[in-house]
Amino acid sequence: MADTDLKQRIIAASQTIGIDKIGFTTAAPFSELAPSLAAQRAKGYSSGFEHQNIDERVHPDKIFDQPRSIIAIALAYPSRMHERAPRSEYKRGYFARASWGIDYHTILREKMTRLIAEIKRLAGEDAAVNFKPMVDTGELVDVAVAQRAGLGFIGKNGLLITKEFGSWVYLGEIITNIEFAPDTPIPCQCGDCTRCIDFCPPGALLGDGHLNAQRCLSYQTQTKGMMPAEYRPMIRNVIYGCDICQLVCPFNKGKDTARHPEMTPDPDRVSPELVPMLTMSNKEFKNRFGALAGAWRGKKPLQRNAIIALANTRDRSALPKLLEVIDKDPRPVIRGTAAWAVSQLLKNQNPEISAFLTAALAKETDLAAQTEFRDALAHIAALPA
Repeated sequence: MADTDLKQRIIAASQTIGIDKIGFTTAAPFSELAPSLAAQRAKGYSSGFEHQNIDERVHPDKIFDQPRSIIAIALAYPSRMHERAPRSEYKRGYFARASWGIDYHTILREKMTRLIAEIKRLAGEDAAVNFKPMVDTGELVDVAVAQRAGLGFIGKNGLLITKEFGSWVYLGEIITNIEFAPDTPIPCQCGDCTRCIDFCPPGALLGDGHLNAQRCLSYQTQTKGMMPAEYRPMIRNVIYGCDICQLVCPFNKGKDTARHPEMTPDPDRVSPELVPMLTMSNKEFKNRFGALAGAWRGKKPLQRNAIIALANTRDRSALPKLLEVIDKDPRPVIRGTAAWAVSQLLKNQNPEISAFLTAALAKETDLAAQTEFRDALAHIAALPA
């Protein structure tokens, strides 16, 4: 039997802890997800970052003994920087908003740990209560849990959209063996609006709340290999993530939350100087970016993206540093991307740089990097003399 009084006390406790939204749903299977998850995988639309066992994503009882309920929580994060980064001689890149403050996984886990401790206290020391908290690295589909728990609806961009905060929210959930009265799911309210679909540069959104993650710019910024040439101009100066489908969403208009100091962005950190990033040491990278969610894939993807951003911002002052990277960096992805960037920054043929790239190609052993060098040389050769 559902414990209504305990539920209300948990809701009150969540507000004290600093949880912005909380909802409850049953631990029944998310059977409606199984066909779409299988189809995503069959079509090659998955990112590969998801939990791979579809049964465990759909059936809570596959990952928790005798689950009765799932508690969903949301924390709102800021959508605007209220200070600008200091003036600099260098062009700057940009982290997407979900990576502005301290890594949200850390924040959510801390909130859920405190909430679980409070639930145990409220339930009584003798109560045989169990919990399994998870963030977006867990088995369940966060947006599906949150939608069924009444936190918001799933938009055509595949994100949870809340009444109070729009889609600027981090999500987490806790499976438990306590039975709670479920909250009412909220159906999609997008109507005929297709702004997120229309404005997505690579056309990653499928129109039904699903996406081809392989084409998503956020995914592309997190890969570790050569970024396909098609996507390079699309990321502009963003070195991690993408906010386009959120920025154009009418439900996000005027939504900006500053409830959590640990999420407040440091403008100099989340809008970093691009050129200094190219030769940053591992220690420097960890000290500067290690606390951000955007650092989870390591230094190489962000440095690759910084090189692409230099080309997209037409920063010809970066040419000497890019040539240095081609000559000295031990990583083929960085060398090859730098060769492409050099070719994009030149306005005319440059025999000296062409000779440099030809010599670099002669000693290049990586096939993908060799392709980048050849393409760069061909591009330069086609420029005006």
